Amino acid sequence: MGDMNRDVDANDLSILELLENDARLDARDLADILGEDETTVASSVRRMEDERIICGYHTVINYNKVLRDERIMAFIEVDVTPMKDRGYDHTAALLAKYPEIDSLYLITGDNDFICLVQGRTMFEVCQFVADRIAVMENVRSTKTLFVLKQYKQSGVLTGGGRASDGEGRLVVSY
Repeated sequence: MGDMNRDVDANDLSILELLENDARLDARDLADILGEDETTVASSVRRMEDERIICGYHTVINYNKVLRDERIMAFIEVDVTPMKDRGYDHTAALLAKYPEIDSLYLITGDNDFICLVQGRTMFEVCQFVADRIAVMENVRSTKTLFVLKQYKQSGVLTGGGRASDGEGRLVVSY
């Protein structure tokens, strides 16, 4: 059974927007905010989880501030030869099985996929790319781009930027 897109009603959209901004909200909180019945809201959330509209609940962590748990993040560009009768989906399914790959996208441009990979060291990430991705039968090439510093994740500023004038604009000096 392929992916099925379905329309969600305005109440579902309101629930999704609230959860996207704060995944800690429970059915009671959502019901209070929306002026709805808690049982109805809980049922809507459960249904959207079952239908994979809600695919998970995540916390945005600023790893720039956590010295004891440093992680190396890299974007891996992957150029492939699409497989006959399978296109890109077969390769995407194989790549998605690796727990090292946090996110995977089919993209336009010079390469076909971009993967967000995390590891403990640069060497570990390089070994993963060399031993797992680069040797796949239809992979033509890979390009590894290491993340040096994160400034924003999932719409949340994580810091590390330069001082601003207090109105969100960067200070310019000559």
